[in-house]
Amino acid sequence: MKNTELNDIHVGLGAKMVEFAGYNMPVQYAGVKAEHLSVRESIGVFDVSHMGEFFVSGENSFAFLQSILSNDLSKLVDGQAQYTCLPNETNGIVDDLIVYKFNTNKYMLVVNASNIEKDWNWINSKNSHGVNIKNESNDYSLLAIQGPNAIEAMQNLTNVDLNQIPFYHFAVNNFAGFENIIISATGYTGSGGFEIYCKNSQVIDIWNEVFKAGEKFNIKPIGLAARDTLRLEMGYCLYGNDLNESTSPIEAGLGWITKFNKEFTNSEYLKNEKENGPERRLVAFETIERGIPRKDYEIFSDTEKLIGFVTSGTMSPSFSKGIGLGYINTNYSKIDNYVFIKIRDKLIKSIIVKLPFKA
Repeated sequence: MKNTELNDIHVGLGAKMVEFAGYNMPVQYAGVKAEHLSVRESIGVFDVSHMGEFFVSGENSFAFLQSILSNDLSKLVDGQAQYTCLPNETNGIVDDLIVYKFNTNKYMLVVNASNIEKDWNWINSKNSHGVNIKNESNDYSLLAIQGPNAIEAMQNLTNVDLNQIPFYHFAVNNFAGFENIIISATGYTGSGGFEIYCKNSQVIDIWNEVFKAGEKFNIKPIGLAARDTLRLEMGYCLYGNDLNESTSPIEAGLGWITKFNKEFTNSEYLKNEKENGPERRLVAFETIERGIPRKDYEIFSDTEKLIGFVTSGTMSPSFSKGIGLGYINTNYSKIDNYVFIKIRDKLIKSIIVKLPFKA
């Protein structure tokens, strides 16, 4: 099992450590609810250095990535990032990821930790364009500094005006005393903030400077458990739960990152599926009766017909109610429809809602 460069710091802070994607990772420090609310109300920091970073360069980089990614890279300007996915050839998803455009001939792909090897093999198998692909996952660390106070707390650590980095844009600048740091206005929480990409040798010093800068805002370290509850309240998909090799981006509600003004892997099938409508859809629901939905719980209609299953579920720390995502038959997927989640042999009444979840 691998450790991130910050492992000793996490252990010293009393973190509960668990294995995740082959890494020893902090799942929580003070408790999930407290950490969750720290990010929603002020500022928190995640060590997500287990994520993968691939760099794609060469004069055919744009054409190559357009042919394997679902979203349309032509919409990007230099310094902009884009959420996208790698469709497979069997109507599913190899991975969802973020692509960063440095220029027309240089990009960074940030992939899920559990999929690094799979993605690397897939992307290289598709490289008929002669581009240079470099896996620098073992050389980079990644901090996610998230929350409404992130800009104010971090501004003194960099010369770049953080207010001038729009959502899903990034700058390469100095940060916490180091040059050429990628400062990205992205995240997985819905509470604003930045992600900091740096070399492994820099991350301990950067972590320490970040916590000094955020001290007056009561900055806290945040574990993977709160990362999951934060993303779920926003309805952000998690690969391995809501997305996998047999879920299409159309049925997962990712038609907005699936653009058909170009050809890409399996685009003809996905275009037909979008035009005709999928047989099932990923929906968001909240429980009306008391109960906490969990992954793989069955979903029934009001006539007790089995219509689907839960892919992600939790008790929302912000709203104190059960929330979840799940795939169900399209005929039952309208907003405000009632569904029933089977929890410990009881059918718990729930309602399909729009995202993000609200009080």
